[in-house]
Amino acid sequence: MATGKSAPKKSADTPAAEGKPKSRLLLIVLILLIVLGAGGAAAWYFLVFKATPAAAHNAAQPAPVAVAAPPVFLPMEAFTVNLQPEDGERFLQTTLTLQLPAQEQVEVIKTYLPHVRSRLLLLLSGKKPSEILTVEGKQKLAQEIIDALKQPFVPNGPSVNVSSVLFTSFVVQ
Repeated sequence: MATGKSAPKKSADTPAAEGKPKSRLLLIVLILLIVLGAGGAAAWYFLVFKATPAAAHNAAQPAPVAVAAPPVFLPMEAFTVNLQPEDGERFLQTTLTLQLPAQEQVEVIKTYLPHVRSRLLLLLSGKKPSEILTVEGKQKLAQEIIDALKQPFVPNGPSVNVSSVLFTSFVVQ
């Protein structure tokens, strides 16, 4: 017997039909959250843990040292002077080199070279042989040369900043 009633058809509004799209949407959101979480964790790891060893590595390395400019040496022509008499006539023949902090100082000396040589000749000729024959006497003479060259060569003129006086030849006869 056939009745006019047929079996009810499932419509799109039934709960079984609603379950699949919601579960797919939930699955997509869950996967998206996992991917974003993993990306955030990776970024945090690389920013925190990878930056710290690099900073520690940089801190372990010594800071670069500023390299001072090398000194400038200016060899002077030989000086020959009569020394103050003690036990007869004696003279000093010496060659010296001036150590200067910069090339500009060399130019000042070259400009005032006659003044420089005159000061050094007067200083050297005022010495007695006994004053300059010892190591201490030579060191004192070197300091006196530095002090003499620090004085301006002309009123209100430049002076020379000599770092050291190096004797390259020193003969007393």
